[in-house]
Amino acid sequence: MEYTQLGRTGLKVSRIVLGTMNFGPQTDEADSHAIMDAALAAGVDFFDTANQQF
Repeated sequence: MEYTQLGRTGLKVSRIVLGTMNFGPQTDEADSHAIMDAALAAGVDFFDTANQQF
């Protein structure tokens, strides 16, 4: 996994982000955990948990 600097924070995060907006309404809890576990195992440590406003 490649990592990059997050702005000027000094933090390094994975270049691949897992968006979780559809977890809950589209994906049940067990599947959501399985997806996040797989992402973590692959080195993803950047999770987008923001709610999208329409």
